[in-house]
Amino acid sequence: MTQLFDVVLPVFLVVGFGYAVAWRGWFSESAVDGVMRFAQNFAVPVLLFRSIATLDLSADFDLPMLAAFYVGAFASFMLGAFGARRIGRPPQDAVAIGFACLFSNSLLLGVPITERAYGAEALAGNWAIIAVHSPLLYTFGITVMEFTRARGEDLSVGRVALRALTGVLRTPLVIGIVCGIAMNVMLQAGLVLPGGFWAGIEMMSRAALPSALFALGGILYRYRPEGDSRAIAICCVASLILHPSVTFGLGRLFDLELSSLRSAVLTAAMAPGVNAYLFASIYGVAKRVAASAVLVATALSILSISVWLQILP
Repeated sequence: MTQLFDVVLPVFLVVGFGYAVAWRGWFSESAVDGVMRFAQNFAVPVLLFRSIATLDLSADFDLPMLAAFYVGAFASFMLGAFGARRIGRPPQDAVAIGFACLFSNSLLLGVPITERAYGAEALAGNWAIIAVHSPLLYTFGITVMEFTRARGEDLSVGRVALRALTGVLRTPLVIGIVCGIAMNVMLQAGLVLPGGFWAGIEMMSRAALPSALFALGGILYRYRPEGDSRAIAICCVASLILHPSVTFGLGRLFDLELSSLRSAVLTAAMAPGVNAYLFASIYGVAKRVAASAVLVATALSILSISVWLQILP
């Protein structure tokens, strides 16, 4: 119970504050969208840039940890996509629902909860997962969706792949990650930047998580659950139960260090992120399911995260 109040509750209080002010009409939808655009397009990419630029790439990229996490993620996609087809959703809906199961909220929830539970020094594994997260999963999701949409069209594999790659490279989160990796390489080569540069980056980074969590609450209020209960249930089971369970099992099998196991399992245990809804919005399919899954799974994750905090030493 102490972990619930000390670790999980503060993060969800910020989300709840955003939800409450949107519910009471004290913050308009356009204002919520503006805060989220600031967070996702500017502050969060800067945070990713700073974190990855200073990451020890050779030491922190634990391949067994990444394998445990991403095997669980793709298993969740398979459950979501095939489950959606079994309940009668069309193919493009199934891809969007699978993506919601695949894309855990690694940054906005995973980072602050891991930091509050185990300290800032425990985040190296989180940043390694996040460095791969958006580029890999967006590339996978967009590629699968483009091939699904191209079925029956006279399009070459190269043209479909180019459309997928273009979509990935336009994503602000991916741009922040790529720039962070480039800066990391230059710093390792001996580049020295003035302290004022890093001070400005630090100021922008500190605004990222609070603003994004607050805006997440406002967005969750807007997309309240309406029907689609079976699809939403599939998303919750895949993201909150299957993904962390597979990751934990593989982590124990691979004999991961405790810090790596914590980062991987807690990140896997997060609810789908707002990017699940943004992905559905790009293609105009399963938007209500994606938004409702984010809301319901985020609420349920308060309990599931507390369980994993008890299981992990």
